[in-house]
Amino acid sequence: MLTMAPTHVLRCCQRGLAWIPVIFIALVVCWSYYAYVVELCICNIGEQIVYLIFFHLFFIMFVWSYWKTIFSQPANPSKEFCLPKAEKERYEKEERPESQQEILWRAATSLPLYTRTGAGAIRYCDRCQVIKPDRCHHCSACDMCVLKMDHHCPWVNNCVGFSNYKFFILFLAYSLVYCLFIAATVLQYFIKFWTNELPDTHAKFHVLFLFFVAAMFCISILSLFSYHLWLVGKNRSTIEAFRAPVFRTGSDKNGFSLGFRKNIAQVFGDQKKYWLLPVFTSQGDGLTFPTRLVNADVEQAAVTLQPEPNER
Repeated sequence: MLTMAPTHVLRCCQRGLAWIPVIFIALVVCWSYYAYVVELCICNIGEQIVYLIFFHLFFIMFVWSYWKTIFSQPANPSKEFCLPKAEKERYEKEERPESQQEILWRAATSLPLYTRTGAGAIRYCDRCQVIKPDRCHHCSACDMCVLKMDHHCPWVNNCVGFSNYKFFILFLAYSLVYCLFIAATVLQYFIKFWTNELPDTHAKFHVLFLFFVAAMFCISILSLFSYHLWLVGKNRSTIEAFRAPVFRTGSDKNGFSLGFRKNIAQVFGDQKKYWLLPVFTSQGDGLTFPTRLVNADVEQAAVTLQPEPNER
């Protein structure tokens, strides 16, 4: 009990500290709202009603997508990917990796699996004790297996994966638009600041920092947003971009690519009217994915994973 208590306290501290980046972003956003709406628009340029309308539109979409990214529960493998109790006990008692793989192969014959480890073995998580579905990875920060895991983002204190990848893309998009709008509309007042044409009030400093903060975030978000748009077009995750998935025929970085339009639909869905809204419209269940090598779901269901003679 004495050894467990410090570990529990340490985990609580780690979880608390993990919220610091989120709190930082929330404080910056709250300050930007006050500085733009109160100090800039209402107190100084009250006639700019159009600015306020568009600002609140971008602000609401940004906050909405950010909220959904943070509080969407990461999708985990279902019970069918867990070993039966008897097989699990046998697996834990076995000391030889070859025998453990035979147990996993038998359990995986009825599962729609097409990816393997680099050595050609069944992907199994000893910590979560589940056979990993395709594109699923274990997150050490969340301490769980996450379906179609992209990465763990400290700025949202959550794993970005199947359940919230669309929300994460929209969060980047609307944060970029939010910052661009602020930078573009504040630029004229930023110039007046340097030419001493603004009234000598504390609002001058809000204008100065608004422009600098918005411009700084624009540069950093633009590169990240562009990169993830490229990933969506290729139907890859960040993990797959650095390490190509391994199929029965070998590694293939384009193994899940279905063509540009279908790749976009995998994340955003078929109905374009919902693409810009932070509502879940991604295709599939996160457990199975169409591949470039296996085109139809019927064909996927007919394929069974049997170990080849040289794999036993």
